Amino acid sequence: MNLRAADAVVRGALGARFTAAVLRVERGGCLVGERAYGRVDGQPQSAPVDGATRFDLASLTKIFVSTAALRSAATDALPLDEPLTSQIPEWLATEHAPITPRHLLAHTSGMQSGADYRELLGDDVERFSLLRPLVAGVGNGVIYSDLGFIALGVALQRSASRSLASVVRETCEAVGAAAAFRPPVPERATIPATEEDGWRGRLRGVVHDEKAYLMNGVAGHAGLFGTACDVARLTEAYLGHCNGRPHQALPAAIAREAVEEAAPDAVLRRGLGWALKTSDENSCGALMSPQTFGHTGFTGTCVWADPVRDLSVVFLTNAVYFGRFDLRDVRAAVCDAVVGAADADGRS
Repeated sequence: MNLRAADAVVRGALGARFTAAVLRVERGGCLVGERAYGRVDGQPQSAPVDGATRFDLASLTKIFVSTAALRSAATDALPLDEPLTSQIPEWLATEHAPITPRHLLAHTSGMQSGADYRELLGDDVERFSLLRPLVAGVGNGVIYSDLGFIALGVALQRSASRSLASVVRETCEAVGAAAAFRPPVPERATIPATEEDGWRGRLRGVVHDEKAYLMNGVAGHAGLFGTACDVARLTEAYLGHCNGRPHQALPAAIAREAVEEAAPDAVLRRGLGWALKTSDENSCGALMSPQTFGHTGFTGTCVWADPVRDLSVVFLTNAVYFGRFDLRDVRAAVCDAVVGAADADGRS
């Protein structure tokens, strides 16, 4: 597959929209191409990026945590449609009582989207997330919620009687990935720097998300650091099942259900953990099929997979290095370029 057009899009944005990027494309479960761009920060003497570079995955953490939840559902340890009051007794006799894992995975729990970190300083973020009043009725539409995934992480660790980091590590091992929370200090110089803020300074190897930072770097919604290969291997656990390649990490039925519509939405439909293409305005671009599933991360990360073409595109960057600007145009252009190349390859 000729990735020159996608390569040109990434190179055109390098240095202005991000300092570091890795683009990985797989088709049929096999690597088509992986290219690394730039350096870990804006300094010419800083370390160059390569395929082994780990990025702050931001909300791509959610698809790893949702996979852990689906694995627990498959063994009935955390059934998808049973209220979570056994794991979260704080919800007994409250408006939260009907919330199930399915609600959290599809972002239909009615839980608040997030919170300003200044509201959380000195507070217990886990308790804040669990007890914050709902902003909509349970099951009444999509509200993308970090707090909901914090709650899902709590339910997972309580159900398993071990840390969320341990639960996610086991899931990573099952899919052949090595993403992890809290990179060791010696590794941080090789991790692309993210935002510089007035509270923490320039961040490198420390989670960008403020809520996850206040939770010591381990949370259900953010905190993982990983490579493009890690994200692709997790995605293959779903894409493979869609195309007749069984994967031991998840049963076929639950993997397929996760990438089907669980909740309609005018902007971005939801599967179980995954976002689903809703329009050509989504960051997967205009050319990927309506069956496409994926996720984005605030730091500048994304993955999109098209089951019709059996194609996945992982695009990791440190876009917040230059500020909190929308990267949707670059993501869409990269995906369109890859799909164009895949379709041309199929016709040749």
